[in-house]
Amino acid sequence: MSIRLDREFFARDPRVVAPELLGTVLVHDRPGDRRSGRVVEVEAYCGDVDPAAHTFRGETPRNRTMFGPAGLLYVYFSYGVHWCANVVCGDEGDGVAVLLRGLAPLDGTEAMYEARGAPAKRDRDLCSGPGKLTQALGIAGADDGTDLAVSDRLYLADDGTPVADIVQTTRVGISQAVDEPWRWYVADDPNVSRR
Repeated sequence: MSIRLDREFFARDPRVVAPELLGTVLVHDRPGDRRSGRVVEVEAYCGDVDPAAHTFRGETPRNRTMFGPAGLLYVYFSYGVHWCANVVCGDEGDGVAVLLRGLAPLDGTEAMYEARGAPAKRDRDLCSGPGKLTQALGIAGADDGTDLAVSDRLYLADDGTPVADIVQTTRVGISQAVDEPWRWYVADDPNVSRR
């Protein structure tokens, strides 16, 4: 039986929430199209104390969702190429979140292959990176601001599956605060974007 993650779960420091998200299931459930994956890789972004965070310099129209209540989904376009999805954490106004970097596909893999197109040749290629997972699950800009704590369409749940060894390391794909060990992933999971 799955237990949906509530606002209280998200309303904490992203460095606490991030490793606890490993093993949970991200679900995008639309009529006739249910896609889901187990979270296997995450990164924490810590607002005004983190130069790598979108919110380091304050609120803008682009990052406004990150300053909202815990449990919102902050979706942004990265490098003009793909969407990325973050779970807002902490207190309203903190501007902190967890980036979802990798999923192990569960439901709807056929739809994921179709959404990903030619680049995906194996299940482990479907969601092994923040842009791949949003494309595979059909998450885009219109999903920015979705309240994961109450939405029946897009949410995170704990199905009780235990997580094996967790690796903590530095974040990838950033140029500032590169030494902060705010990335976690499930050891030996083939769906992790980078070891």
